[in-house]
Amino acid sequence: MQHKTELLQKIEDRTATVGIIGMGYVGLPLAVVLAEAGLTVVGIDLDEDKAQAINQGESYIEDVPAKTVRSLVDAGRLSATTDFSVLQNCDAVSICVPTPLRKTGDPDISYILDATQKIAAHLHPGMLIILESTTYPGTTTEVILPMLMHQEDMVPGENFFLCFSPERVDPGREDWTTRNTPKVLGGVTANCLVAGTALYGAAMETIVPVSSTESAEMVKLLENTFRAVNIGLVNEVLLMCDKLGLDAWEIIDAAATKPFGFMKFTPGPGLGGHCIPIDPLYLSWKLKTMNYTARFIELASEINTSMPRYWVTRVQDELNEAGKPVKDSKILILGVAYKKNISDLRESPALDILHLLAEKGALISYHDPYVPSFNHDEIELVSEPDLNSALTEADCVVIVTDHDSYDWEAIAEKARLIVDTRHVVERCGC
Repeated sequence: MQHKTELLQKIEDRTATVGIIGMGYVGLPLAVVLAEAGLTVVGIDLDEDKAQAINQGESYIEDVPAKTVRSLVDAGRLSATTDFSVLQNCDAVSICVPTPLRKTGDPDISYILDATQKIAAHLHPGMLIILESTTYPGTTTEVILPMLMHQEDMVPGENFFLCFSPERVDPGREDWTTRNTPKVLGGVTANCLVAGTALYGAAMETIVPVSSTESAEMVKLLENTFRAVNIGLVNEVLLMCDKLGLDAWEIIDAAATKPFGFMKFTPGPGLGGHCIPIDPLYLSWKLKTMNYTARFIELASEINTSMPRYWVTRVQDELNEAGKPVKDSKILILGVAYKKNISDLRESPALDILHLLAEKGALISYHDPYVPSFNHDEIELVSEPDLNSALTEADCVVIVTDHDSYDWEAIAEKARLIVDTRHVVERCGC
């Protein structure tokens, strides 16, 4: 109990030092919130450029203002390094590393394993470890815990503490942030939960405790499976309405007038981002190891991943109606980020659409105010510098990401032909 008492006192006194492994879209906002609460935070990242940027008071995350980083660095409450040896001086550490899928569809937890190995090398009595990276139920207790118990005298809940708390970051949001989004937290033991609650409760408005780390891991997967399945549903509604000659958006808008029993989701070009296309497949993989098929997840994934090909077929059909083949047609993609008003390209359906059009011989280009250039699987492009010229020169404009900065009325006037995956042109009455 002495270690727990000492850790809780340090957190209360704001003398605790917290390490954050992985200073990306989850780690940096978390570091800032903890530092703003008066704790001393050290960010740890293999990317030297990120560490240098933070130490110079700069921000590379759109949701974190540079002036906030600068003020915390100047106050001595935030710093960053590539040296994992700083963990020996940390009272707590949060793991915020990526968890992608392998090409085989299996979870890739190599970043979690690497971070845990680094922590294990510097694990000391009284240390609190919280995993934030999305993963399958059982990772914390089945994978991380044994790695941390390599020392015989290290017992969870007695002389070190281990929790799981799923990140709930939604890039680009201003209403729900790291501070005010309720924080789900599960501990390996009751004492672990108390320690984790004390740390995150010092900086965040609402802590939602659950009975175990497995429950906390499952919460995150349920949240994103819910979205993936419902998006898959409305994407299939779009496909069905296309066959029936009906306007899917009119039908969805009308259904959304029901004040109960319906939640509005809209069709689009497919799923993108760090969570929704990937996280449900972690759960599906886990269930396969138990001889169970997660049928909703598999079907939703199949539908959602097919949407880029559907929209490319729509482009082909629209060009045919205009008497043009896809081959050698100038096709301009508007927006390549996975959602509006951010620069994140991860799993963006725009990339699939670009590749499919390129395979058909189209002369592809793009414009995105948030993405000046990109290189993806041998396609290297720079955003068109003059949007007006690009619009008038294009044989077809494909709207993939509906950034708020776009003037849809002007785009509708200048473009010869539009394929609108987001339904924004008709929605604005253009």
